[in-house]
Amino acid sequence: LLFSFGSRPSPVLPALFLLAAVLVSVWADGRDYYDLLGVSREATTREIRRAFKQLALTMHPDKNPGDPSAHEKFLQVNRAYEVLKDEDLRKKYDKYGEKGLDEQQQGGRYESWNFYRYDFGIYDDDLEIITLDSGDFEAAVNSGEIWFINFYFPRCSHCHDLAPTWREFAKEMDGVIRIGAVNCGDNNHLCRRMGISSYPSLLVYRAQFNGERSEDNLVRFAMQFITTSVTQLWQGGFLLLTHRSHSSPSLHRNVSTNQRSARSCSAVLMGRLEGSRPSGHFQDGLVKVGWVDCTSEQHLCDSFQVTTGATALFPPGSSLNQQGTADFNAAPQDRLTSLRLPDPQSKLAHHRWLISFTFGDRTSSNEYKKLQAFLRSDHIQVGRVDCVADAPLCESLYIHKRCVAVFKGLGIHDFEIHHGKDVLYNIVGFARDSVRAHVTTLRPENFPSDRKEPWLVDFFAPWCPPCRALLPELRKASIQLAGQMKFGTLDCTIHHGLCSTYNIQAYPTTVIFNGSSIHEYEGHHSADGILEFIQDLINPSVTVLDPSSFKEKVKGRADGQVWAVDFYAPWCGPCQALLPEWRRMARLLSGQISVGSVDCQRFQSFCQNQGVRAYPEIRLYSGSARQSYNGWHRDAHSLRAWALSSLPRASVDLTPDTFRSLVLSGKDHWVLDFYAPWCGPCQHFAPEFEVLARILKGEVRAGKVDCQAHHQTCQSAGITAYPTVRFYPYQGKKRSGEHINSRDSGVIADTIRQRLQRLSPRLQQKPKVSPAELSFTRRRFRWQRFVFAFPLKNSLTFTRLCVENCVCFHGNGGNTEHD
Repeated sequence: LLFSFGSRPSPVLPALFLLAAVLVSVWADGRDYYDLLGVSREATTREIRRAFKQLALTMHPDKNPGDPSAHEKFLQVNRAYEVLKDEDLRKKYDKYGEKGLDEQQQGGRYESWNFYRYDFGIYDDDLEIITLDSGDFEAAVNSGEIWFINFYFPRCSHCHDLAPTWREFAKEMDGVIRIGAVNCGDNNHLCRRMGISSYPSLLVYRAQFNGERSEDNLVRFAMQFITTSVTQLWQGGFLLLTHRSHSSPSLHRNVSTNQRSARSCSAVLMGRLEGSRPSGHFQDGLVKVGWVDCTSEQHLCDSFQVTTGATALFPPGSSLNQQGTADFNAAPQDRLTSLRLPDPQSKLAHHRWLISFTFGDRTSSNEYKKLQAFLRSDHIQVGRVDCVADAPLCESLYIHKRCVAVFKGLGIHDFEIHHGKDVLYNIVGFARDSVRAHVTTLRPENFPSDRKEPWLVDFFAPWCPPCRALLPELRKASIQLAGQMKFGTLDCTIHHGLCSTYNIQAYPTTVIFNGSSIHEYEGHHSADGILEFIQDLINPSVTVLDPSSFKEKVKGRADGQVWAVDFYAPWCGPCQALLPEWRRMARLLSGQISVGSVDCQRFQSFCQNQGVRAYPEIRLYSGSARQSYNGWHRDAHSLRAWALSSLPRASVDLTPDTFRSLVLSGKDHWVLDFYAPWCGPCQHFAPEFEVLARILKGEVRAGKVDCQAHHQTCQSAGITAYPTVRFYPYQGKKRSGEHINSRDSGVIADTIRQRLQRLSPRLQQKPKVSPAELSFTRRRFRWQRFVFAFPLKNSLTFTRLCVENCVCFHGNGGNTEHD
């Protein structure tokens, strides 16, 4: 019960963290990127951002106009930040150093000083606002807690106008719901995936706020999602409530009538209380909540000697007549079940458990006390193991410090340790994902070095941010490959010797163990990237070439065959970065262009004879010509577009005349690309349309219409945007195009083939013609006499009969002059 006398509860201001000024003498050539920013190798992305911002405010050339070297100094610091904030680039840097990044060109540009002062991460320093990125967004919004998230863009003036209100709102709602922010400048792909099209966008996940952005309106909107019931109490009602509360504790608060609504104030109270959150304990009925107005129930408040606002917990069986039964400024008790030896095996073998491993300290954090309520619907029990009392158990599991782990109901050795943030939303998301996934924490006893079944093992360090980002992706991939491959993780900070055995030099390093074969994964830290890599191991898309096979397959290629070849060296960082993109490009070009690779470290003299002077060297062999790739981008789609440009065209250009005669009046099925030469998306789609033309060759003809040159034709066809794809099936009469809303050649081809299947019964159906008409058409009269002899309505019937009876005439469905 909270006792209050009219003053609005003020949130406790967070302690200010004073950031020490970082020395600016960090511009020496060859300095380690972490040293340049003044952070440790264990630094989080947020710590890296903060360190860079402090440097930017002091080292920026705008603040040092008299220093001619200021530009070069800041370029190096900016490059260090651009690399370390990106998970993939950070891993490459940790593994290969700057040599692995020479081609990336990060950090070549920077913003003005004002940008770093006012626009660089609006909420980075606000402790009540949790800045989310693509690595922890899903875990947060799927945790079961209520999240109110501000999607903003640093250069958006409306976002800056909202910032002071959002900060005050975050302080007001601290402990009630989670207040988050996503910087769409740094997380563009995440914001696009979430459908964010304007800034700021405010979403209670996933209900959107569209009102006036004042603090009161934001509070009212957020409180709609708090489902806790709060009871106003008086003298008699209070006695009745405490006497009836034999099963659940009661929490009460006294507030005056000039406060916010009782529901809002009590919800704020409940969220701030230790071990309680509206969507957790209270929502599930673990605590009943009430409030008392001390201005009207003064006698009741005096009986508790309450003179200022206060909170009290009344456990089951409490009574006003018993002194000390109410616990003021307390919270619901911790209810974690303790698991003790000698029988943890029986408890863990048949049930899902989330276990908190402690070392003598029996008090759990505020977050842990809410876990039972959140995980009840997932049938996950919550317990505690004291590693001081149960040392043999913890030692057998190699648990040497406080942590949380999920046991999946398959025995004591099938578990996974949580390495994410030690906050409720992250732990809940981890527990729910882990029990569904098939990832096991490995130890020397169960390491799959000699297993027959394939294993994917992730060698990692808990302090490494890219490692932590990869773990949820491993869980997703393990679900996709359940029964085909097993997944495990090995903590190299604990098992140094085992990691050294496999020459692990950077984290994360992911390795596929398949019997006696070992393959190191190089690719994006995503479930899709892992699945693609494994698929490529099973069915390789890139042909490994040596001098002999190169001569046979590339030099001796058949007419019309095209080869794309990557000359690389294993030690080359840019080569390693290209590797997953090269495999992906090969899959995209499957059946159209052959793709190979040559290891120039192994065949050094051969590569020198081929004129290879730098790595990677990408070449295309087509006909008698050879060309090298000089493009800036080395992603799969850019490489694919370049390779396809060497192939002969499979589509034809159409003019207004050929559009009318071949498409509208012809007897072939057509798919058309209406485009404009100046249109960027049209240029990007052009190679995809050529792929479509080759896929459908022999079934559907492909054509292109230049809408800049033939504006009237496109306008009459109803084209209003470029590129537009339309399908014109032949149905024995003049036709109009059917719009296809896709720019993927595979999707378009499938759509067209499905449409043709539906059309085929009608196209194959023969018209009903009398025997007299049939006999008459077989007399092979001259075409003009026969058409004029028939009524016009029968000329289409005649044309069909001519085709079916091999009479060498060609009609267009009644146009006698053309026929």
